[in-house]
Amino acid sequence: MKSYISVNQKNFRRSNLYKFIKQLDLQMFAFIGLAFLIVFSYLPMFGIIIAFKEYKISSGVSGIFSSKFVGLKYFVEFCTDYRFGELVRNTLVLSTLKLVFAFPAPIILAIMISEAGNSFFKRLVQTASYLPNFISWILVYGISTALFSESFGVVNQVLKNLGIIEKGIPFLTRPDLFWVMAVVLSIWKSSGWWAIIFLAAISNIDPKLYEAAICDGAGRLKRIWYITLPGIKGAIITVLILSLGSFLGGGMVGSNFEQSFLMGNNVNNSTSEIIQTYAFKMGMAQGRFSYATAVDLMQSVISITLIFISNAVAKKITGEGLF
Repeated sequence: MKSYISVNQKNFRRSNLYKFIKQLDLQMFAFIGLAFLIVFSYLPMFGIIIAFKEYKISSGVSGIFSSKFVGLKYFVEFCTDYRFGELVRNTLVLSTLKLVFAFPAPIILAIMISEAGNSFFKRLVQTASYLPNFISWILVYGISTALFSESFGVVNQVLKNLGIIEKGIPFLTRPDLFWVMAVVLSIWKSSGWWAIIFLAAISNIDPKLYEAAICDGAGRLKRIWYITLPGIKGAIITVLILSLGSFLGGGMVGSNFEQSFLMGNNVNNSTSEIIQTYAFKMGMAQGRFSYATAVDLMQSVISITLIFISNAVAKKITGEGLF
């Protein structure tokens, strides 16, 4: 009996090895992705320990392990910093606004595209809507400057010519407009790309369901409410959990860091400065790497916690989740 099992195990291993060798050219693509994750995601995680140490950049890599252990010193320092409340408020408000307004945008866009009758128009809108995703945030900032600049922006010039305003509106420098501009630009840049996921989910819905609903006299809105939305529920929940996991970083519609770093200035700093930009400035500008690592680590722990909480809530309510 043992010899029979050992023979089967050897055959199984040989068959898997044969398949692996046969698909080696395809497996190389997976190895490249795995190597990228190890080099840029896993190996740098050793540096997390400097959040608990008195690390100096002059000590080099060896200083990561040999520096003096200070425990939770930098975590306490950040929580007692005079800007702590403002930074947390800005981060939470900006992330919440993106989740509330930007998360439904690709769902609505996908439904509108799927309901359009003209196939050429559908392809045109879909292509035009996801192209902004390939534009970097630095270019988006350049475009927004050309459009919304107080002195030479196209929007202000049009409003002046129409007699609506006499003086240009400082869209990019007013603190009370920063969150609005950040959310609007995020929706424009990312909605088309994320709509592809929901369009794919819609395409998997059985067309017979729509035919039956039409025969029963259901209108377009009822078909969307009772067939389309339930049909893409799994995709919506998956994207929502992923968005909540990266909630403090901007979620599915763009990086809070890049927007705040590029669009932030001395005038709107009271609303544009967030935890990520603060940590970046503390680390790179002031050389306080241990303190900056502690700040970023706090945000990462909160993000991981949000993933588990949102997944548990989704499974409790709908029975579906990521794990």
